[in-house]
Amino acid sequence: MATDTTSQEKKKFDIKKPSGKLGVLIPGMGGAVSTTFIAGVEAIKKGIGRPIGSLTQMGTIRLGKRTESNSPLIKDFIELAKCSDLVFGGWDIFPDNCYEAALKAGVLEKDLLLKLKKQLEKKVPMKAVFSRDYIKNLDGPNVKKGKTKMHLAEQLIKDINTFKKDNGLERLVVLWCGSTEIFIKPADVHSTLEKFEKGLKENHKDIPPSMIYAYAAIKTGNAYANGAPNLSVDVPALVNLAKEKNVPTAGKDFKTGQTLMKTILAPGLKSRMLGVRGWFSTNILGNRDGEVLDDPYSFKTKEESKLGVLSTIFQPHLYPELYDQLYHKVRINYYPPRGDEKEAWDNIDIFGWLGYPMQIKINFLCRDSILAAPIVLDLVLFLDLAQRAGLDGIQEWLSFYFKSPMVGKGLYPEHDIFIQSMKLKNTLRYMKGEDLITHLGLDYYNLM
Repeated sequence: MATDTTSQEKKKFDIKKPSGKLGVLIPGMGGAVSTTFIAGVEAIKKGIGRPIGSLTQMGTIRLGKRTESNSPLIKDFIELAKCSDLVFGGWDIFPDNCYEAALKAGVLEKDLLLKLKKQLEKKVPMKAVFSRDYIKNLDGPNVKKGKTKMHLAEQLIKDINTFKKDNGLERLVVLWCGSTEIFIKPADVHSTLEKFEKGLKENHKDIPPSMIYAYAAIKTGNAYANGAPNLSVDVPALVNLAKEKNVPTAGKDFKTGQTLMKTILAPGLKSRMLGVRGWFSTNILGNRDGEVLDDPYSFKTKEESKLGVLSTIFQPHLYPELYDQLYHKVRINYYPPRGDEKEAWDNIDIFGWLGYPMQIKINFLCRDSILAAPIVLDLVLFLDLAQRAGLDGIQEWLSFYFKSPMVGKGLYPEHDIFIQSMKLKNTLRYMKGEDLITHLGLDYYNLM
């Protein structure tokens, strides 16, 4: 019988219970995203804030047929850590504690931060691994020193182990919330662990700080995710190390703002077979991210991440009449008065029946860190779940959260947010031995 669920060979995963505290270590702890995330979780703990935008906290998951009306909260369906279980730490090039850093970031209102001051002041960043060779428009005093990149990696490994011991942690997730580094292409040094570790010892130029953090996290057996478009954990040496260490990884580049809108709108245009001749996107923002991206070498990294979305969704090789001539342009402009309140404009030139032209205009006044904070929370909890369930290596089911999702060798990334959402929820169902949802539904109408 046709149905809108798919029965598969049931394989209920042996998911370990999330007992005890869960450590969260963040490179870029003093940035706008990190402080908004940490302060937000502390507000949720105190009952003075709501986790709006978080799938793990507010999302439901349908089980079985629609007629069964069984849609529990995701956090009640599968074994997730609680917000109250999270213990925060991290690294930053500036020594400000989280309260001071959040005030400077200017995302959250001072009245709210004052209510959280006691908790936030206790969170002081460790010295960071940093080099202006990779982020040219930033500099700070709270930086580690070492003769080689391997010495720096060893210091990070010590930081991670000390943090776990001092806080009585068995489980930990490392999540890069730092700035966008210069554009780096995969090279021979990234091909094997042996070559990578040799590169660390020889200070190879193609191993940026974010990659050193990824190495340290995986080497210590902890899950790692990359929230920036940097070449970080997505190289063969680290992908293979993650498999060897049974560590889940995910990335890259948090999907917020303008790209989020693209992955919502583009699938709709394609589903109706409407053509697109051009998509022009520009942004103004004034936070630390905007300052970093004012450097053309860092912007190149972000541009590559943003530009890849549309071509994968539209598949011009399958629909050349509709999308083969698509001109896609992205601009980001640093404008200090705007702060974290980014403004994004999109002009989309589309065409329909008989080739007649139409236009779509989007003006999105968003708050990047407000959109990113729930992504960080979900990734922390889902990566911890993956590790307790024995899932290692690339977690493609977490593509929902990224502009440039990591995928296995020979695969193309799926950017359609609706397919990503279905993949994520079906993965959760599969882990719990539930039927997958296909939305076919023919059995409701007695069709055999």
